[in-house]
Amino acid sequence: MPEQRKSFHQELDEIRDDIVRLGALVSEFIPRGTEVLLSNDMKGAQALIEADDELDALSLRIEEQCYHVLALQQPMASDLRAIVTAVWLTGELERSGDLMVNVAKGARRIYGVTLDPRLRGLIERMSEESARLVKLALDAYSERNASLGVAIDDIDDALDALHGDYIEAIFESHATHDIGLQASVQLALIGRYYERIGDHAVNIGQRVQYMVTGWLPEQTGAARLKARALFETTEHEAIGFTPVVVASSEDEADS
Repeated sequence: MPEQRKSFHQELDEIRDDIVRLGALVSEFIPRGTEVLLSNDMKGAQALIEADDELDALSLRIEEQCYHVLALQQPMASDLRAIVTAVWLTGELERSGDLMVNVAKGARRIYGVTLDPRLRGLIERMSEESARLVKLALDAYSERNASLGVAIDDIDDALDALHGDYIEAIFESHATHDIGLQASVQLALIGRYYERIGDHAVNIGQRVQYMVTGWLPEQTGAARLKARALFETTEHEAIGFTPVVVASSEDEADS
């Protein structure tokens, strides 16, 4: 193997390792943020918010390394997909970390509010499920497992169901005057943050599928659109239909 090519694959390995490290940081953020929320730990909330700087710095380093490889190595085919996927995954993971920072900020806004056992239990379960989805997405990426990547979309249904139960529990708690309107709104936003982490994990799984196979789910929709356009064109030709173009006033003036 040429020395330049060997260096290229070493760079790819470093990028992959950094993404796994970034994912590990995000995975740590999820239980930390949940504990901050449930324990009214304001010092912990501030620590988590400040820790986001480390996550942002690592994300920036990964992106810069990817652009460096693209510019100097000019990768092709599967190697190019690996770099493009790395850039995409970095953004997905960084935003997942930001969502847990938002949970910590939400915890500050509802400081002192007592959560009933059902709400606390659902928050814990959403936290566990979102963390599991992130782990599965990272496993799919590190193992280049396209099948697991595709399956994450179905696995995410459990988190979506929990989120629905959680919103219902907020309404119930508000109706009994245990929590006020402002706290209810903040709690609803917090639930949305967990649900969005699951969505980011689904996106990562789809990008893993693209990295391995070169196919994205969006391409199915694009193929259907192309097929419909072709069918309509063929149908018009079969009945002798010719679109009529009406000249505008400017066209008439030019003629």
